[in-house]
Amino acid sequence: MLNDTALQFDQVASLCRKVFVAKLGDYSPVWRIFRLPSLTDQIYIKAERIRSLQQKGQRMVDEDIDGEFMGIVNYSVMALIQIQLGVADRPDLHPEAAIKLYDHHLEATKTLMLKKNHDYGEAWRNMRVSSLVDIILVKLFRIKEIEDNGGKTSVSEGIDANYADIINYAVFALIKITLENEQTNQSTE
Repeated sequence: MLNDTALQFDQVASLCRKVFVAKLGDYSPVWRIFRLPSLTDQIYIKAERIRSLQQKGQRMVDEDIDGEFMGIVNYSVMALIQIQLGVADRPDLHPEAAIKLYDHHLEATKTLMLKKNHDYGEAWRNMRVSSLVDIILVKLFRIKEIEDNGGKTSVSEGIDANYADIINYAVFALIKITLENEQTNQSTE
């Protein structure tokens, strides 16, 4: 991978999209019945597992943290779709429509990331993956507070902005993990 954030974002997003599309094939868009707090909790479970594995240094279930970060991206995109469309009582989207919405929200999130990345000077590149996980968890607790307050904020960003940030932090973590794996593979050759 080159040190080009937009390209790296696209490469990671492509992997997340493949998982999303494959699961659509398995289950159809049944996630349309999730209320936002349920999606927030799904993301929380994944972030908490990553943090737990980082602290324990070993895992008992044969699922790596890459898959958990991809799940965080995908559930966050689902949440943005739910915000846009509202919650359904039963699956109501054709898979192609779900993919189109997924692509739209991921592209909008990438655009936001590029703007913020410009302003922050790619500070995330000097951060630890563990810090990115902690930020995701903080964003989730913020979302939970906003949800518990009926979606109202006085000065803070809304739920949608927090989900978009979570996507970007998860993508940054996946980029960093990929780069670390590439460096490890090169040093062992």
